Amino acid sequence: MNDLPQPPVAAQRPHSFTAHGHMIEDPYAWLRDAGYPSVTDKDVLDYLEAENAYHDAVMAPLKPLSDRLFKEMRGRIKEDEATVPQKDGDWLYWSDFEEGGEYRRWWRKPVGGGADELILDEPALAAGKEYFRLGALTISEDGNILAYATDDNGSERYTIRFKDLSSGRLLADDVPDARGKWGDVSIEGTIGNIVFNADATGLLYGLTDEHWRTRTIKFHRLGTPSSEDRVIYFEEDEGFSVGVELLSSRKWIAIASGDHQTSEVHLLPADDVTAPLLCVSPRKVGREYDVDEHDGTLFIHTNDTDPNFRLVTATLDNSGEWEERIAPSRQFYMTGVECYQDFFVIEGREDGLDQVELHRYDGGAPTRIGFPEASYVAGLGDNPEYAVQTLRLGYESMVTPGTVYDYDVATGALEVLKVQEIPSGYDPAKYATERVKITARDGTEVPCSIVYPAGFPRDGSGKLYLYAYGAYGYAVPPGFSTSRMSFLDRGVAFAIAHIRGGDDLGQQWYLDGKLDKRTNSFNDFVDVARGLIELGFTSPGNIAIAGRSAGGELMGAVVNSNPELWQVAVVDVPFVDVLNTMMDATLPLTPGEWPEWGNPIEDKAAFELIRSYSPYDNVKAQDYPAMWIGGGLNDPRVTYWEPAKFAAKLRAMKTDDNVLVLKTQMGAGHGGKSGRWESLKEAAEENAFVLWQLGVEQGE
Repeated sequence: MNDLPQPPVAAQRPHSFTAHGHMIEDPYAWLRDAGYPSVTDKDVLDYLEAENAYHDAVMAPLKPLSDRLFKEMRGRIKEDEATVPQKDGDWLYWSDFEEGGEYRRWWRKPVGGGADELILDEPALAAGKEYFRLGALTISEDGNILAYATDDNGSERYTIRFKDLSSGRLLADDVPDARGKWGDVSIEGTIGNIVFNADATGLLYGLTDEHWRTRTIKFHRLGTPSSEDRVIYFEEDEGFSVGVELLSSRKWIAIASGDHQTSEVHLLPADDVTAPLLCVSPRKVGREYDVDEHDGTLFIHTNDTDPNFRLVTATLDNSGEWEERIAPSRQFYMTGVECYQDFFVIEGREDGLDQVELHRYDGGAPTRIGFPEASYVAGLGDNPEYAVQTLRLGYESMVTPGTVYDYDVATGALEVLKVQEIPSGYDPAKYATERVKITARDGTEVPCSIVYPAGFPRDGSGKLYLYAYGAYGYAVPPGFSTSRMSFLDRGVAFAIAHIRGGDDLGQQWYLDGKLDKRTNSFNDFVDVARGLIELGFTSPGNIAIAGRSAGGELMGAVVNSNPELWQVAVVDVPFVDVLNTMMDATLPLTPGEWPEWGNPIEDKAAFELIRSYSPYDNVKAQDYPAMWIGGGLNDPRVTYWEPAKFAAKLRAMKTDDNVLVLKTQMGAGHGGKSGRWESLKEAAEENAFVLWQLGVEQGE
């Protein structure tokens, strides 16, 4: 691999702006096409294609390893995998893959017996397309109409279409009489859930605007053109986004609006979408809440008095007067409530571990479902019906494959319905998992979940792959991964750092990693790595690291601050041009992101802080680890130019000879390639790069 071609060099073109008394130089600003979201600038496209060609040249000698990884990763996946059927009304619903298939098929059959009915064929819809992703899928209460949304370029602007399940006919644009029965056969530019009204005469959906912001909920009446769709709700605050969902009893539709710190919910009767909206409680900055309903009582999950949330109730006719049902707890972080006919379920975490509790409406001690391992992921599965006496649950751990249970509410018995099948074989005795706590530089104990092959050395000689996210209150679950086994079977340990910025240990854990405390996330990650070194799991230079999206920002920050610790970094769809993005209110997500990162346009302190850590702005002349950087041309979340600018600046400034590649998916978005095998090939290629850099690419 010593005869690599020379990497492309991006031109530097003078560009600067002044804010809060500082001039910011940005010589790679030209990589943002002025016509975005349309990208047609020849210089931009030529540079991205040159980087892709360089990536392909670097990866070409690794193709045998990549192919071997893909083969073994695919061998761990059941090709004709199917979900466990679940009852909803008169039907049992499930999905499956055909042998070798890229996409799912969706099925149903009558509960009382009868033939299987294919209700949606993703492989047929995806045929001939470079990219395909199914978004929302919902069926009317009477079971006769299917509405589904698809994206065929990764831009996450979905088109809703309809299928008449009574006839089995897909209402496509080339069906001559489709309009005569259903009106418009497609609704473009949507995102989020689709909710039918009670009598299935129409549906509610969220519409994206030109900035990819969802501020409008509309009602589409079947049989009318979409140009006549009625606005049900419009969000005046450009920093808020809005979504729609059907509550558990199916009597009410919730329209929820919010940003990263404040929320507001309006209710609409499912049987009368022309009724006035009921605002549960007007928004208050810093207060979040969500709602379910049972027998005329609202069950409201809120952080109004404590960041660990509490449960309150209110009547529909006095929805703003809240009465506490379950007080907040220092130990238990309440993450949600779901109502059923005879009981309600509280989900949460205690010491970072998932908990599921059943509560009776008439009071009494709750029932907590027990799980056997010291570190695991568990929670409610698909439970569409309101009147149930069994609950579908999901469970897994870093060494236990995904398991689907039915929980008998009356007896407490757990029935195993399905255990993830690994065709090539799996022996859990070959692996071990631990959950350790590592003291960060400010004295905070940071959890870390780690899995490793049996007999893994604790003398510092081991190789370690460390992953984290650390933003938006998202807790990375310590779950099972078949792809990860390709590292474990080659002697590499894998760890998840549950750093601040996620809500692993409660909402305060999240709050302690955002805004003016953002650097805690970066420090936690570095300190976890150092702690694992002290525990003998690895040593400096033997560590691979990875993060995606906001986790890619984390990667950019730590390769700038502590490059000596890492051998290789995967920096995928990374939010690395933080200052420029947060200074541009015209970008899709910027106004809604200010509560997460700060508003550097108006707030000098936020400007100074973001400027101090923004990865692109802090690239310096120093040695860096090898890096694999990824982006998507159609990505509306992290725009393609962020990874491109980061890679270009690194190439110009880094003082080492370590390999750096940039791969931009020219026909995809934030999630990379679609299709289970195409996305697996992408993962195999990325893993081959990591193993190569760790020096363990050969053998099993």
